[in-house]
Amino acid sequence: MLLAFDTATPQVSVALHDGSDVVWERRSEQTMRHGEQLAPLIDAALRETGCTRADLTGVAVGTGPGPFTGLRVGLVTARTLGLVLGVPVHGVCTLDVLALEAVQRDAVTDDFRVATDARRKEVYLATYDATGRRLEGPVVDRPENLATDAPVVGEGATLYPDAFPTGVEPQRPSAGWLARAVREHRAAVTAADPLYLRRPDAAMPGAPKRVS
Repeated sequence: MLLAFDTATPQVSVALHDGSDVVWERRSEQTMRHGEQLAPLIDAALRETGCTRADLTGVAVGTGPGPFTGLRVGLVTARTLGLVLGVPVHGVCTLDVLALEAVQRDAVTDDFRVATDARRKEVYLATYDATGRRLEGPVVDRPENLATDAPVVGEGATLYPDAFPTGVEPQRPSAGWLARAVREHRAAVTAADPLYLRRPDAAMPGAPKRVS
């Protein structure tokens, strides 16, 4: 049983894959409360499918790019579960998961972009071909600097329609498609390391100034 979750966007998404297909999937109702919602969703997934943590054979986690705090919650949880349970942890770029779902649902038929909210009036963006193979990116920049008439998957098109007028579904990543990406070898799998494209807002204070 593969447990999959993504915390790189405002909502937490969790799913279970039994080796044949996704058997449970849910997305948090509230946004921006990753730390409070991930563990209860994992517990619900196991409880409602009659599984225990001992049944898990692997963990898949979205590696971003995404805001520092939310992304860290998912990656720390994935690494901890992998260590405690002795199972492999598979990282997948969140934008790749969105691209895979768009291709499999026939939402795109040519080269396209995936753009998600990076806050600060910026987006994370990557370019894909019609098969969902990543061609460029991801990068972080202001929407007007990345504007395109090509189809754009993800929340970026909803937030910035002037820059991305051709928005297509899905808007936010699905843990179910993350699980399929890993089980069916449909996306590049990496270590569970965060894909940060800029430094976090919080920083260690500098040395105190000398008093003269």
